[in-house]
Amino acid sequence: MLEEVRDEAKVRDGSSSPPSRTSPFRRYLLTLLAVGAAVVIVVLSRHTLARSMHVLAAANPAWLLLALAAEAVSLTAFGLSRTLLMRANGHRIRLRTVMAITYAAHALGLSVPFAGAELDVVYSFTRFRRAGLDAATTSWAMAVSWICSTSGLALLLLAGAIVGSKGASVAGFAGAAVYLLPAAGVLLALRFPRVRAFLRWLLGWLAGLSKRWFGKPSDGGAGVDGFLDEVSSTRLSLPGYARVFGCALANWVFDCAALALCIRAMGQPVPWDDLLLVYGAGQTVASSGLTPGGFALVELTMTAALTASGLHSSSALAAVLAYRVVSFWLVLLGGWVTLGVLAHPLRSRRESRAGRRGESGS
Repeated sequence: MLEEVRDEAKVRDGSSSPPSRTSPFRRYLLTLLAVGAAVVIVVLSRHTLARSMHVLAAANPAWLLLALAAEAVSLTAFGLSRTLLMRANGHRIRLRTVMAITYAAHALGLSVPFAGAELDVVYSFTRFRRAGLDAATTSWAMAVSWICSTSGLALLLLAGAIVGSKGASVAGFAGAAVYLLPAAGVLLALRFPRVRAFLRWLLGWLAGLSKRWFGKPSDGGAGVDGFLDEVSSTRLSLPGYARVFGCALANWVFDCAALALCIRAMGQPVPWDDLLLVYGAGQTVASSGLTPGGFALVELTMTAALTASGLHSSSALAAVLAYRVVSFWLVLLGGWVTLGVLAHPLRSRRESRAGRRGESGS
């Protein structure tokens, strides 16, 4: 990260060489890997996809369209929350750019098991840097976005635990704690000097170790202090944070609404008392990374939870399959298409020029 900041400054003042010629090859390789992973997922899940299409054919089209609309609002809300953060420190970046990068990275991460979340972060960081954001703002925005998102999901789980049945409430409170504790740790690291000092020492040690093994970063951990100070000094106003959290919460609320609408689309009553916990169980399994996007695990978990809430097992499975088409397969397909568009060399060069103009004008 630190080297990218210095290299970009050198490019602007003309003191460095042009970008490496291998970058197009890397973009093509990344795209091929994503496409290959997508093909593998489709081949392995072809029976589930076929069954999902059969389910959609039997669904009520009005309720299904409402579910699609709710999912579109959910995706836009998350993109808007990130856009508000990325515009901190006077940066200029469009909502459509943030959404394109976010969901291309999301599709890439969903296509890879175990390391998908890390790949999502690395790709997002690289693309936002090329769009003109500095390293500190990008890191801060992605960290705060993650905190708001996980806290919003924890709030939904708490609400589900309060209104749900007694047996499920315990799981709801436990799930909320799982999501809140890591977010609280990052907030402490960004806010309090002592915690940040420990983080500074840890990152400096890792940077020094990386220099000894790989020769990068060239200054070892010497730049860690300045970078952490830049990240921790980035702020929004209290109303700004409230808007970001509101958008992050709306992302989960409308996605959960899509689940409820899919249940109605299959002609079944919505189990309102346990809906939030059913939804939270699916999201928790999806975030485990054991399978791409929680494939198969989410379907099994949510079907079992809906069955325990009173739905017939076949009806519960049909509703979950419809929900997964709306919230997973269509999003994944759109992300793959966006990933291919962003990887095109001509678009990449235009984006880089636009990013430099945005930096100079901010």
